[in-house]
Amino acid sequence: MQAPGVRFPLPVPIRRLPPALVDRIAAGEVVERPASAVKELIENALDAGARRVRVDVAEAGTKHILVEDDGCGMPPADMALAVERHATSKLVDEDLLAISSFGFRGEALAALAAVARLTIESRTAAAESGWRRVVDGGVCVAEGPAALAHGTRVRVDGLFARVPARLKFLRSPRAEAGAILEEVRRLALAAPEVAFTLVLDGRVVLDVAAEPEGASLAALLARVQALLPGMEDMVPVDFARGAMRLSGLAGLPAAARGTPAHQYLFVNRRPVRDRQLMGALRGAYRDRLAADRHAAALLFLDVPSADVDVNVHPAKTEVRFRAPDEVRGLIVAGVRRALDSAGLVAAPTAAVALAAAFVPGAAAAGVAEPAAAFARPALALALPPAGRGMAEGSETVPAFPLGVARGQVAGTYIVAEAEDALVLVDQHAAHERLVLEAMRDARGSGALASQALLLPVMVALAPDAADRLEAAAPLLARLGLELERMDGATVMVRALPALLSGADPAALVRDLAEELADGRPAGLDARLDQVLATMACHGSVRAGRALSLAEMNALLRAMEACPAAATCNHGRPTFLRLAKADLARLFGR
Repeated sequence: MQAPGVRFPLPVPIRRLPPALVDRIAAGEVVERPASAVKELIENALDAGARRVRVDVAEAGTKHILVEDDGCGMPPADMALAVERHATSKLVDEDLLAISSFGFRGEALAALAAVARLTIESRTAAAESGWRRVVDGGVCVAEGPAALAHGTRVRVDGLFARVPARLKFLRSPRAEAGAILEEVRRLALAAPEVAFTLVLDGRVVLDVAAEPEGASLAALLARVQALLPGMEDMVPVDFARGAMRLSGLAGLPAAARGTPAHQYLFVNRRPVRDRQLMGALRGAYRDRLAADRHAAALLFLDVPSADVDVNVHPAKTEVRFRAPDEVRGLIVAGVRRALDSAGLVAAPTAAVALAAAFVPGAAAAGVAEPAAAFARPALALALPPAGRGMAEGSETVPAFPLGVARGQVAGTYIVAEAEDALVLVDQHAAHERLVLEAMRDARGSGALASQALLLPVMVALAPDAADRLEAAAPLLARLGLELERMDGATVMVRALPALLSGADPAALVRDLAEELADGRPAGLDARLDQVLATMACHGSVRAGRALSLAEMNALLRAMEACPAAATCNHGRPTFLRLAKADLARLFGR
């Protein structure tokens, strides 16, 4: 029975759509906005072997788009075929996976010719002159000789003039121009050996020279400096497994950003915005970044063409891998190895911010005395003993990366002097990371050792929290935390992990109950890491605790031995460096 207020259309016979309408529908899949047209035309230029690409856009691409290149060009017969649907030079046979170019699915010229006036001028190196062909609404309206150097020039006039509904869905001219700039930037990063120029409404907004071929990392670094001047805090990535290779640059965790806008991912040199790849990148920075922070990255994934399908999306921005788990493992391992190999590195931009925060004449207060007159409990984590040049009151500055401790500010921050810098360390954040890494190492060699409490601790909880802890008891026992559900919602803690001997059992158990709430990671490894991170927070030196110089120096030496110690378990920086040259400038020296 038909629902009240709902009307179904009367049966309509199936009919074949007219070719012009079919072309406009196909164009809508490929050319969503002016930036899509620019992307497709530049990709054609790169596939033609161009070493110089110039893009000229007026009124955010709705008035005209002009793309010129010095590639191989096309003879007149190929130009006629290029504006027909289902015609391409990028498939040598019928194998749809054997695509080494930027792809063919776009059928950009045919799509653009259906919704705009398209003018193509092209000349091969062997031809005495070029040829010009004009297609309007899918119909050739003019053709003849053209004067140009070898290469191709494509002009699109009146984009979407025949589909005014599409014009209504475009964003503001400023937003559409920004999208065009971003597409050109991504393709320029994919091809450092090609020179790019972008002109918006008569103004040159991007102009980069071609980088030498062969020096891939140096060329990429030069291109990044030219296009993305705010992305200096990065380390090189070069990692291979079998036939797959990951290369490029990964951002330091301490230089993370508030959005993923500076994550540039490429598959076989094709720029992609693929969710599974972005998820793998996120996994590589797990526990090194806060939940709302995103690392900058320029990563190039090279895989055999038979192992990736690049034509699952009309705009070719997403891909499908034959072995997605292997790809994810490659990205996670490659980025983590690069970050670990870089050692303990502070973000230079953080140092600039630190220098900018200093106010001339401001007084420094709250510096702890070098030797306190009361006994302090030992650090929960076994740290190396103080060594050469680290005795109380020593004036020596040995060549340690984090230098020698000189004091403590607000009972929270260690002030250290290195050979070339002043170093500030967040003692809780740093020790939290060290405890976590020590617990991970212990877990890797088997169950964590536990230490029985002299007197078991009874912890009263909400019923659902007690239920979660009871269900997780076997997992927690593997990590050295032994507890037992008592009557009602009370949990008894019998033993703590040996590395957390000074932790508060009740506070630890309550926080774990929250971490195990619904919606948290379900995988065993993710759950274990989550629990370890919570435990590490409770087992680390707290903010506000005064430390001796020997304890401070022991913490610094342990940090230097742990590549991950540049950030805490939540992704925040553990230390900052202020170069002595910056200090001199601050004082006008």
